[in-house]
This record gives sequence, structure tokens and C-alpha cells, in this order.
Amino acid sequence: MTALTEFATMYRERETLSLRTRLLFTFGAVAALHVAAVVLLLAGTAGDAQPLALGLVVTAYVAGIKHSYDWDHIAAIDNSTRKFVAQHKDPVSVGFAFSLGHSSVVILAGLLVVAGATLIGQFMEDGTTGNKVLGLIGSGVSGLFLLAMGLFNGSAFVRATQVYRRVQAGGEVRHEDLEARGFVARLLAKPLSKVERPRNIYVIGFLFGLGFDTATTIGLLVITTTASLAGVSPLALMALPLAFTAAMTLCDSVNGVAMMKMYTSAIHNPRRKLGFNAVITGISAVSALFIAVITLGGFVNSAFELEDPLTSWLGGIDLGDAGLILVGLFVVAWAVSAWRGRVARSGR
Repeated sequence: MTALTEFATMYRERETLSLRTRLLFTFGAVAALHVAAVVLLLAGTAGDAQPLALGLVVTAYVAGIKHSYDWDHIAAIDNSTRKFVAQHKDPVSVGFAFSLGHSSVVILAGLLVVAGATLIGQFMEDGTTGNKVLGLIGSGVSGLFLLAMGLFNGSAFVRATQVYRRVQAGGEVRHEDLEARGFVARLLAKPLSKVERPRNIYVIGFLFGLGFDTATTIGLLVITTTASLAGVSPLALMALPLAFTAAMTLCDSVNGVAMMKMYTSAIHNPRRKLGFNAVITGISAVSALFIAVITLGGFVNSAFELEDPLTSWLGGIDLGDAGLILVGLFVVAWAVSAWRGRVARSGR
């Protein structure tokens, strides 16, 4: 009981812990998810070798990796991280919280499948009321959230660009120059004030996941259902969504920490990193607005059952692999910034 009390106290005071300690907690939780998936798989196949279960768990794990690089994942985590860093916080668990919330939907659905509930089938089947309602909730929340974050970071991008030009002309960098200000920032201050801590992103991730319209999510649930009919044990079946969750939380946590490091370096070394700050903030804003337009276009098309070419096209866009492009843009921006910084130091 004493250990639990100490842990609860540490959790309440987690923001006073060192960055390294919080990183250990975050990736310790990711490791625990991996261990849980392995334990369930071993317990579910004990006494009777089931190579089918092992193959399905590996498939689920790969699906989790792929799903973590969906563009909406990258955009949501990156833009949220940018907001927290601008508030001078170290948001080490943004990626973990978002992916855990997103995958909680998959775990709950997997539990229903294992329990034999036929209700989950209605949510996976296109055209049903349950599928449409959840899809509208998921796309509506994700579209509006990304729109707000895109506008907020777009305001920060405009300000960063103005500061960069002023500094290039010989001006000084003020501490407040790197914060989002102006009409848009004030307009969005109240809606975004609810997202005060990385743990608040869990709810956003959960609502993102309510739409059963992602190919990897549907594929995982179909695999779970098929394996259930093939006689795979319930414990091994639950290893599937846990493996999916473990992979997704690992990749999203790494992505969130990497974004935190990038943005923190831009803010803590503003004169040398000012151009880099403007570039990555601009990429963040454009990506969020881009995904918001596509998501809300699909939302309008589905909600009002439109047949016009524009919203029909937006609703049919698959952004599953596009997240890798966004990651590539951030890596290139970081590499160019690091190279220019090295050249500047060697030229002194």
C-alpha cells in the first residue's frame, strides 16, 4: 500500500519531476504494453502451439506501426507539442497519450469481439447507423481540432516569419516574439485552454478513434473476428489489440519526443534557430489545415449525403501513408538547420 501511495503522490507531482524521469515513465508504460501483449499471447497458447496466433499478433503489431504514421496522427501530435512547448512546458507524453486514447477504442472493440458481441459488427459495416454516427463523431472532432491547431500555429508562423525578417535586418529577438499572439491566437485561446496538459490529448485521441473508417483499424477487428471463429483462445485474441496499441504508442511516443526536442531547440536558441522555428511551425500549420479541410470535407459529404465531386473526392482521400511524407519534411528541416548551424560555427 505504501508503494502505491508513493506512486500516486509521484503521479500528482509529475510536472516537478526531471525530464529524464518523465521519459522513463512514458517509455516504461510503452514497455509494459509490450510485455502485456507477450504475456497474453503466451498464456493463450500455453499447452497447445498456435502458430496462427503468433502470426496474427505480428500482423497486428505491424498494423500499429503503420497506423501511427497516418497524417492525422502526425499532425495532431506535432501541433499539440508545438502548443505546449510555446507555453514553456516539456510535453514528453503527448504522443503516448494521443495514441493510447486512439487505441483504447480498438481495445474496447476487441473486448466486444472476444466477448462475442454482435454489436461491434454494426460499427464496422459501412452504411449502418452505428458506423455513420461514430464516423461523424471521429471526423468532426479530428477536423475541428486540427483546424483550431492549424490556425493557432499559423498565427505563430506569421509572427515567427515577421521576427525572422526583423532580426535579419538587424533587430533584436525578444522573449515574447516566439509566442503565438494576435487576433487568431486570442480567438482560439478559450477553446484550446481545455488542452492544458499532455494527458488532455488522451481524450482527443479517443474521439479521433471513434470513427471505424481507418483501414488498419477495420482490418485488425476483422482479423480478430476471424481468429475467434478459427478457435484461437480469448487470451491470445486480446493480445492482438494490445500488440497494435504497443506498436502505435511506441512510434507516437518517439514522434512526440522528437517534435518536443525540435521545438525546444528553436525556442531556447532563438537567434540561431529562428528560421528553423518558422519553417517547422509553418509545416505544422499547413499540415493541420490540410488534414482539417480533407476531414471536414468528408464529414460534410457523409453527414448530408452529398454527391458533389468536391466533397466526394475529399471523403475518398486515403492519408494512411502520407504521414511518412510529413515526417520526412521535419527530418529534412532539422537536417538543414543542423548543417547550417555547423557551417556557421566552423566559419567563425
